[in-house]
Amino acid sequence: MSQLPPEVYTLIDAALSEDQAFNDPTTGTLIPPDIRAAGALRAKAVGVAAGVDVAKSVFHRVDPSLEVEVRMADGSPVSPGDEIARVEGCAASILKAERVALNFMQRMSGIASDTNRYVQAVEGCAARIVDTRKTAPGHRYLDKYAVRMGGGHNHRLNLADGILIKDNHIEALRSREMGLGDVVRTAIARASHTIRVEVEVETLEQLREALDAGAHIIMLDNMPVETMREAMSIVDGRAVVEASGGINLETVRDVAETGVDLISVGSLTHSTSALDISLDLEFS
Repeated sequence: MSQLPPEVYTLIDAALSEDQAFNDPTTGTLIPPDIRAAGALRAKAVGVAAGVDVAKSVFHRVDPSLEVEVRMADGSPVSPGDEIARVEGCAASILKAERVALNFMQRMSGIASDTNRYVQAVEGCAARIVDTRKTAPGHRYLDKYAVRMGGGHNHRLNLADGILIKDNHIEALRSREMGLGDVVRTAIARASHTIRVEVEVETLEQLREALDAGAHIIMLDNMPVETMREAMSIVDGRAVVEASGGINLETVRDVAETGVDLISVGSLTHSTSALDISLDLEFS
């Protein structure tokens, strides 16, 4: 991700403004501008690196003269002590940018690392691990990028990316005396031919109704594994099947072995743990 999209630069600027990076009295009163520093961004835990180019952009946003060398690209496995990147230049500038750069990189690496654990857990199965829209506000692009760096895949980037009929949509139209099948048929009839229609179901009865209506993708919501197996037998290749709801590392393998095509895991982005990364500086 060496070339960042405009919205990421906007997010970087917002983060630097939030941290008042250009109004730092500690650095301003104590660190002379002629002191130089060099240091390494090092992993302190096992995981997958992500956000290296974002961190690099943070340093350059604060001071374009800083030299940043990427040692390990996004998606690289890391272990404690691994040097992911190096930064060198004006010490004051590095100190002002340090926390924001690490915040981005630690969050993104945490998402990539968690995703990779799920990917490894279903290795050998056909199921893909996918994310959800449960991302940190403003961080959607970066969160989903980090999922890809961990070996996962993206669900919808935003609401415009496809039609996903959930329980509240169905309940809203039930007042118009429309059943689940009617809702699916209406969506297909009104949608562009380039958009696929996905519908969330909670029972096998709803599954049959959605299939009969021509749904392209079926989301099995919070179904027990045994019910998922029965659902896959009913679908019999007539639609793409996604499993969702409460799936964790302990259960994801069992879910994958039912034969579903996609497994969506909201916790990848809504409750990720940051990967511990430090910046150790030497001054001259």
